[in-house]
Amino acid sequence: MNFHVLTLFPDMIRDGLNTSITGRAIKAGILNVNAVDIRDFSDNKYMKVDDYPYGGGAGMVMQPGPVCDAYESVVSNIGKAPRVVYMTPQGHRFTQSIAEELAKEEDLVILCGHYEGIDERALENIVTDYISIGDYVLTGGELAAMVVIDSVSRLVPGVLNNSESARMESFSDGLLEYPQYTRPVEFRGSKVPEVLLSGHHGNIDAWRHEKSLERTAKYRPDLYEEYKKEHPEEFEKNRKN
Repeated sequence: MNFHVLTLFPDMIRDGLNTSITGRAIKAGILNVNAVDIRDFSDNKYMKVDDYPYGGGAGMVMQPGPVCDAYESVVSNIGKAPRVVYMTPQGHRFTQSIAEELAKEEDLVILCGHYEGIDERALENIVTDYISIGDYVLTGGELAAMVVIDSVSRLVPGVLNNSESARMESFSDGLLEYPQYTRPVEFRGSKVPEVLLSGHHGNIDAWRHEKSLERTAKYRPDLYEEYKKEHPEEFEKNRKN
């Protein structure tokens, strides 16, 4: 999968993603991260890409020209118009289902804003999706872009060593992940639950599902209620039992 990040800080993207799982996938050629410096498309010798907002107000706004030119350079290089995600607090909340949808793309452009944002005309011309990673404000879109890339990358075949890892993690079925344990069997007076030592996979799966339900109800009651609505037969069965 190819990620094309339009940014004012390409080194931040490269440094942040060239380690750990994404770094290994990049070295293996499974992922490609192309950090496109928007300043390279400035039309002045000072590499300036921002200006004062019309109508007044604090801060600066990124100009439409360099942003659109940077995008069009990607289109020219890959020979098609790819999906473009703009990282903004005004966007749709990023979820696992959105990550799964984006992972189907061969090429994905992620646009990172800075200052007071980007001229609306650039957004109208190139953006297809507005995405937010949370209801808070960051200095720029780079950290948010890396969050999206990390999440989406885990769903690309070959990125994870164990294909079951992505499927069994939190949110893959609408629930938080169950508790995990490893050696030693006893640590500071607390033992690994006996069911996990039993070797009975049916009982282990049932225990894990039960713990996922408990954890979701405790920490994310919103997800728990949504899960109940989507799986009424499971809760009706448990009520009768």
